[in-house]
Amino acid sequence: MADEEEVPADGGEDGEDGADANEDWQSMMDEDDASPVSGRVLNQDEIDSLLGFDDFDDGDQERTGIRAIINSALVSYERLPMLEVVFDRLIRMLSTSMRNFTSDNVEVSLDNITSIRFGDYLNSIPLPAMLSVFRAKEWDNYGLMTVDSALIYSIVDVLLGGRRGTAAMRIEGRPYTTIELTLVEQMVQVVLGDLTTAFEPLSKVTFEFDRLETNPRFATVARPANAAVLVKLRIDMEDRGGRLELILPYATLEPVRELLLQMFMGEKFGRDSIWESHLATELWSTDVDIEAVIDEQTMSLRKVMDLKVGETLMLNSNPESVIQLKCGGIGLLAGRMGRVGPHIAVQIEDRVKEQDKQ
Repeated sequence: MADEEEVPADGGEDGEDGADANEDWQSMMDEDDASPVSGRVLNQDEIDSLLGFDDFDDGDQERTGIRAIINSALVSYERLPMLEVVFDRLIRMLSTSMRNFTSDNVEVSLDNITSIRFGDYLNSIPLPAMLSVFRAKEWDNYGLMTVDSALIYSIVDVLLGGRRGTAAMRIEGRPYTTIELTLVEQMVQVVLGDLTTAFEPLSKVTFEFDRLETNPRFATVARPANAAVLVKLRIDMEDRGGRLELILPYATLEPVRELLLQMFMGEKFGRDSIWESHLATELWSTDVDIEAVIDEQTMSLRKVMDLKVGETLMLNSNPESVIQLKCGGIGLLAGRMGRVGPHIAVQIEDRVKEQDKQ
């Protein structure tokens, strides 16, 4: 009986500790079986950073993560050097046109030129806004112009005689009135006229106003996955102003892609007119040697080497035969041989045709 009392029972303290230890070991084995590679769970910020969504809304930062890989296929606007020249001309002309349009002191500046997918741009447009669809007539394609709410109210305020020194009053949550739509359409016409003039040295194109939309879904002019050039302009009228954005799909710019690849304006036509004129002048004053070929015969080298002084070569021609005038072995003109005073001359009758040259 004494020996039996010394053996601890299963319900004792040592038994409870052993059961707890067994349960701990069992739970650890279950965890190892469930996840062979244990790791820390990413929080939402880290997931956004990995996917590249944390800085997607901020256009000033470079995109990272998976979104950067997806957008790496976009064609960079920097591969079209002449595009910056065109929009630089647009800014200079638009500053003058907007001053005449508003009778106010207007400053137009270019924020940046970037490449973006058309669908991403439509999703990033801050509403309310007006989206103007315009057509490039000669290129047979479309573009999009976005006027933000601040610029809309500023233009309306300026054109309707609002006092200077006070910011334009905004009334959000209501549709735009007919007066506002008409005034903004007039401003869009001014911008499109200057855009046509800006492209004129590069390529003749006419940008025509097509329609005005307030819903981005109805302003789709390209597929969402298509790449486009986004140009952000800032228009300031003293303490009023707003942002104007132009988006041109690469499909619209494709007809003038070769011209946009030029590095400077002198290359736009593929030649230099000054050098061309100088070259033409020099060619007209150049002296060339012309040979009058009466006949040509094919002889072996042995027969030519056996010719001796005094031998006669019979030509397969007569005084009425047509002879060729050649320069550098290339036939140019055809005529007949004659005499003018003490000189032998050739009367030109025709040009040598391409098939005769060969």
